[in-house]
Amino acid sequence: MGRTSKQVKLFILVLCPSKEKGTKNSLETGRTFATIFADMDFRQKLLEATNEEEFKRLIIKHSQELAEEQQVTNDKRIEINHERTEEFEYQQEKRCAFARGLREDLQRRLPHYLSDYKDGVIGHKTVQKVISTTFFLYFACILPAIAFGVLNDHNTHGRIDVKKVIIGQVIGGVFWGVFSGQPLLIQLTTAPLAIYIKIIFYICEDFKLNFNAMYCAVGLWNSLFLVMYSLFDVSRLMRWSTRSTEEIFALFISIAFCNDAFTAVRKNFDANYYSSACQNPENNTVYAAGTTYNLVSTNQSYGPSDTQLVTSGTAHAASLSKDPNVSLSLVVEVCRRENSILYLFLMFGTLWLGVMLYNFNKTPYLNANKREVLADYALPVAVIVLSFIGSYVFRDVKLEHFRYDTDYDMFKLPPLETLPIPAVFATMGLGFSLSMLFFMDQNIGSAMVNNPCNKLKKGPAYHLDLLVVAFMNGFLSLFGLPWMHACLPHSPLHVRSLADVEERVEQGHVYEIIVKVRETRLTGLFSNILIGLSIFLLPYPLAYIPTAVLDGLFLYMAVTALNGNQMFERITLLFMEQAAYPPNHYIRRVPQRKIHKFTGLQVVQLLAMCSLGFAPWPYLKMMFPVALLLLLPIR
Repeated sequence: MGRTSKQVKLFILVLCPSKEKGTKNSLETGRTFATIFADMDFRQKLLEATNEEEFKRLIIKHSQELAEEQQVTNDKRIEINHERTEEFEYQQEKRCAFARGLREDLQRRLPHYLSDYKDGVIGHKTVQKVISTTFFLYFACILPAIAFGVLNDHNTHGRIDVKKVIIGQVIGGVFWGVFSGQPLLIQLTTAPLAIYIKIIFYICEDFKLNFNAMYCAVGLWNSLFLVMYSLFDVSRLMRWSTRSTEEIFALFISIAFCNDAFTAVRKNFDANYYSSACQNPENNTVYAAGTTYNLVSTNQSYGPSDTQLVTSGTAHAASLSKDPNVSLSLVVEVCRRENSILYLFLMFGTLWLGVMLYNFNKTPYLNANKREVLADYALPVAVIVLSFIGSYVFRDVKLEHFRYDTDYDMFKLPPLETLPIPAVFATMGLGFSLSMLFFMDQNIGSAMVNNPCNKLKKGPAYHLDLLVVAFMNGFLSLFGLPWMHACLPHSPLHVRSLADVEERVEQGHVYEIIVKVRETRLTGLFSNILIGLSIFLLPYPLAYIPTAVLDGLFLYMAVTALNGNQMFERITLLFMEQAAYPPNHYIRRVPQRKIHKFTGLQVVQLLAMCSLGFAPWPYLKMMFPVALLLLLPIR
């Protein structure tokens, strides 16, 4: 059944004598079986059964577990009155306890530590899922790392570059994979952090301060505040963080990815398509040894391999170059409109191919296993194919690639003693503001991963995760490596990659629900180890990935993150015919006017965040963490 003819439905037929006592009649037997089969995990196990005996054994085992659970529930009901009398004293004790949340996280997660590794090996299709998710994470982490490395390189004039971002990603990712409470969270340097690093660089330029020392001091203050948040259970504030806050922030991240991509497109068009050489072709010139030579041919592209220029002036310049007494430099200003067209093609091609393969398991083509493999490897395939097209098929077109520098000492401590006393207090203020950004980003990421829809079994670890992030970023700050925290949409997409999903059809609308997730540390560890090995692939072959493909990756992340975002679904309702509204629970239960009012208020909050996050004035962007924190009381 289903769109792909691979969906299985279980039908239960109960045959029972009419003269049977009440507890064993057909209605009661049917209710019993309905209770047994209501569990999605159990249904998944039945579908994986290899023979009839195993099928029967699973049913008997599950019914016994339900009976025991029912007995435990009855025993708890007897004790409930006694528990209520003690609840107030417990709450009072809870308020006064130091680091209670951290201890609870350790008690909850430590018993599962070994199973976090075993669950990445044992189970139906587990190895296949782990391998595909590892490659997905590899590309989903290294490509943004390269992209943010390019951005930071530009913002800090080379103080933080691609190599530093990749090394920081490896150190942070492996540290997180081993010590974290919730290993399904993905740690990555992000757009808000790149903005913050840019602000610190501007402050250092304005006040003539050492950037590395200032950066390290801000990072250490940030780590200190995060340790305090963890020990004093500040993450309990996240009980006020509802789905509304998470969805506004997730949508902001998608907009930030799109903004980064289209900003890069605009810069490329300004440099190529709308360059002065294209607007005023008659002004194309060659400057050689202080003499200007006009170019006859104005519409020809000159690549790095060009050996012959078409003018008598440049021929004369070439003859001058043979003279050892003449210092010669050629500047050829050429119109490169094909560069911008190819840039758009590669960017949107990466997006289209990635999204098409991501949704390939919803098509009837090939068989179920091949469809699933293609969907799992959507991102790597899209990046490799479009990089090949850009760097080999169109090799005559000069594309932009990222800059890579190896001529500096990596692990060198910054001169903190050079900072004056006022600068130390300034770094404390900057560190506090940065800690609010870390607190909100990390905990919103945790809340989205631990969402009940994801059916995770091992529990969250908000306080422990915050402590691990504090130590991790303290170390990164010491060596001038970029900061990291839980990243959207990578973290929810990581959960989705490790999940088994089940399709449901309701009134003609198809939607997917997660049945179970393989909660393992292996994918994060393996992907970051691969990223570490990729340092040996720099600058080539990784430099063959054009920046246009990196921007296509940003768009892919933005589009796939919209799946399941209820706020985005409600925004689309404003442009949809009323008869075509999907049968969602909130549409059935809440008046439409109230739905649109609520969505409108969310959009206003989103626009306020965008106005701060994308403001042209760097100092105004420092208010972004405060705006993010204000989403809680506003809701």
